[in-house]
Amino acid sequence: MEKLEKYRNYVQQVMREYTQIGSTKNEIEQQLIFDTVNDHYQLMYVGWKNRRRYHGCVLHLDIKDNKIWIQHDGTEIGVADELVKLGVPKEDIVLAFHEPLVRQYTGFAVG
Repeated sequence: MEKLEKYRNYVQQVMREYTQIGSTKNEIEQQLIFDTVNDHYQLMYVGWKNRRRYHGCVLHLDIKDNKIWIQHDGTEIGVADELVKLGVPKEDIVLAFHEPLVRQYTGFAVG
């Protein structure tokens, strides 16, 4: 399987698995958004509970230049570690939520 296609499958798998252990707020809908043409992937929480609006991004990953860019990780599990467990090398994962000058110290790709 081509590297890009493999990474698409891994990103979708990790995000689907996270929805199984995600929010316990039943009124809050979990929306998986997979743009496989432009390689943008998000998990959103949307809804109302106790007259309060919920709308936010839990996970946002992109695939650029055959690397997985983690733009936002609002999970406790750490999606980067889950991708490594699936076989994605650390040098193919960019922790984009860190500023570029700090990325060299993360053990992952700089970009």
